[in-house]
Amino acid sequence: MLIPCPVCGLRDHGEFVYGGDATRLRPLISSDNAERWAAYVYDRRNPRGPHEEYWQHVHGCRQFMVVTRNTETHDISAVRLVGPWALRESG
Repeated sequence: MLIPCPVCGLRDHGEFVYGGDATRLRPLISSDNAERWAAYVYDRRNPRGPHEEYWQHVHGCRQFMVVTRNTETHDISAVRLVGPWALRESG
């Protein structure tokens, strides 16, 4: 699978590390709801089709990005940087 890094260009997925589901919302750090925290940490979906995922280009620019990938075909339809560097890209 090839991932189009916004900084380095098209690269093999072996240069990246998967960072998890980018659609999950973390509970507030001040939340004392144990059930909500347990669900956030342990419950996982296994989506079929387009899905947003976090990836880090560890053997390249080291940037974090959200990759929209079809979990059936591995086709990538979108990639965007996240974090403070993403703000510089758009402004």
